[in-house]
Amino acid sequence: MRAVTWQGKRKISVEQVPDPVIQEPGDAIVRVTSTAICGSDLHLYELFGPFLDAGDILGHETMGVVEEVGPGVTSLQVGQRVVIPFNISCGACWMCTRGLQSQCERTQVTEYGSGAALFGYTKLYGQVPGGQAELLRVPIADYNTIPVGETLPDERYLFLSDILPTAAQGVAYAGVGRGDTALVLGLGPVGQFAARLAAHRGARVLAVDPVPERREMAARHGIAVCEPGDVDEAAVDFSDGRGPDAVIDAVGMEAHGSPGVHAAHTAIGALPDVLAKPMMEHAGVDRAAALLQGIDLVRRGGTVSISGVYVGNADPLPMKTLFDKQITIKMGQCNVKRWIDDLLPLVEQHDDPLGTADLTTHRVPLASAPEMYELFQKKEDGCIKVVLDPATDSADTGSAPGR
Repeated sequence: MRAVTWQGKRKISVEQVPDPVIQEPGDAIVRVTSTAICGSDLHLYELFGPFLDAGDILGHETMGVVEEVGPGVTSLQVGQRVVIPFNISCGACWMCTRGLQSQCERTQVTEYGSGAALFGYTKLYGQVPGGQAELLRVPIADYNTIPVGETLPDERYLFLSDILPTAAQGVAYAGVGRGDTALVLGLGPVGQFAARLAAHRGARVLAVDPVPERREMAARHGIAVCEPGDVDEAAVDFSDGRGPDAVIDAVGMEAHGSPGVHAAHTAIGALPDVLAKPMMEHAGVDRAAALLQGIDLVRRGGTVSISGVYVGNADPLPMKTLFDKQITIKMGQCNVKRWIDDLLPLVEQHDDPLGTADLTTHRVPLASAPEMYELFQKKEDGCIKVVLDPATDSADTGSAPGR
């Protein structure tokens, strides 16, 4: 089969690799119909080389059709259309039964002190082959699949794999509802959905991003938007002078405005793996400008909800400000299955209230993945969300969403 593989820093290639096979009775093999490039995949493209091997298959936003099931699978049938959650969990352990699937005790990567294994996401999370490929092996398949309908296009369902539940968790952790004010930092795919979900819950939402196309997309869905240089004043005006009730950080460690840490990222990336690994595991290596801005802007007694990925273990926080302002911080890897029962009816609703059909800007063949990683990282050509189509011949191109 063909698969998108990591070959080195900023070096992605599509290679012929062996087809996955059933390894455990509970496995299933899924033929991929759509798979997306996530903002967190860009961390692998740029920074996480010490925890990757050349040839690792990337991708954790995947859906397709069940092609084969192991003898222990009881709820899936060949030919069934499914979405694959990005975290691999058992559904039965202490953590899973409490809605903490990202901390699954059966799949935790104890070697690195990490939570549940993830598809396509480094040795830190199990080095499980990812879904940017023609086929995907799904462990514990009865639980790690989301059966969906047959008639709607893939883009109505695909984002249930990661970014839509990630946004839902961010909004839930923010605790905003009717009449509240929310500030969303960053209008990448997660920020787009976080803003829409907060508005769907009745909150008044202001969102900030430096990229005009991202602001324009959010504005189409009734979100008030501003540029980073205007956010301090806009956030105060938007919230009657107190600051927003909650700030949702949908940016994470690659925020603009942290040139010193950017230089550290570059330096660490140039080191041999044996030196880079301990620095990444134990040092503060995050560009935390967005988080620090959120702490400054949120009202006293408000909440900062973090959906963006951070990886540093020694990042400084303004503890005096946090304590004095009585700020609550909630964060964590998304527990995908926890939010599906709430989200599935919304993505299937006739009027598409979350605008799932208005997110994908580039739908391209799998063979175009290397160019799309670069385009997405540089935020060029209005690129907000890339979906790869393994079934499309590399000679075909296009950007129209659809199955």
